[in-house]
Amino acid sequence: MPRKQKKHTLLYFPKRKMNTKASQVPSFHIREVPIHGDTILAPMDGYSDWPFRSLCRELGSAMSYTEFIKVEKILSRSKQPAKRMYFTEPERPITFQIYGDDPELILRAALQIQENNPDVIDLNMGCPAKTIADRGAGVGMMPTPIKIARTFRKLVKNLRVPVTGKIRLGWDRKKNYKLIARIVEEEGGSLIAVHGRTKEQRYAGNADWDAIAEVKSLVKIPVIGSGDVKTVADIDRMKTHTNVDAVMIGRGAIPNPWIFSRLDRDQVPPEMLKQTIRKHLARCVDFYGDEDGSRLFRKNAVQYVMMQHLTRDERKEILKTRPSAEFLELLEKIYDSPIIPQPAIP
Repeated sequence: MPRKQKKHTLLYFPKRKMNTKASQVPSFHIREVPIHGDTILAPMDGYSDWPFRSLCRELGSAMSYTEFIKVEKILSRSKQPAKRMYFTEPERPITFQIYGDDPELILRAALQIQENNPDVIDLNMGCPAKTIADRGAGVGMMPTPIKIARTFRKLVKNLRVPVTGKIRLGWDRKKNYKLIARIVEEEGGSLIAVHGRTKEQRYAGNADWDAIAEVKSLVKIPVIGSGDVKTVADIDRMKTHTNVDAVMIGRGAIPNPWIFSRLDRDQVPPEMLKQTIRKHLARCVDFYGDEDGSRLFRKNAVQYVMMQHLTRDERKEILKTRPSAEFLELLEKIYDSPIIPQPAIP
């Protein structure tokens, strides 16, 4: 029988507590929120859900960003926002990321989700997906700097939590990232994250770290750099090259969440790999139910075991729909020692 979703999962939002790391010196602050660490998992639609995000936080990601949430969904009766906003206390600081194209709707949605106790609310101005950008949201906001100014002015004036923004370099070769960065700071934004590509580039070509460095030198608020960070050495190279306060890792973390523990993929011991697979699958099943959890975990599973040089047939087997227990049995055949399921939440 598939495991039933726990009723509290979508209703419980932890209240802020005193930071247990108060005795340590923070790497930087988002207004009054201390951030301990210099690597952060990027918000990624379909990947940075609670099961994966919480694992990365445990492995060393300095804070958590939710998958982005459409403001119209927040203001409707949709159940999607509640699932995307779910978090647990150890994830703090937690940032709810939202997107939209109407400053008034963005404000209404932000005020509503603020009641769920996030530490920060972030406006996505960097998503290049056609269905989002072409309607004026995500990176589609960047060609409209006046709208961005109005939006940040409204948010900062009316919210009690810090407001931040995530951008790209611009829509196309007419890059306006410096203008947008100044607007975010001047209108009261507390941090800006910069992906070093334009909307046109999507994820092609090389990320422009020089442009990220320009933003860092231009503003006084913290800056997070993003783009082409795939190894531990890349983290240090970006920090040295750009002087950013932290490095955001997206696609590079999917096959290697251990990068937040400063381990490259080939440095991860087999037992650590197996423990992470067990824990991630258990959390997916606990969060989504056995059928959906096992299905949604498959895309991560392929990434985790790809480095084992599986045959084409073995990869096909991994992608087949199967209960979580059968999936673990399959993984036992791939690895020498057995993989034993563990409970998702102690």
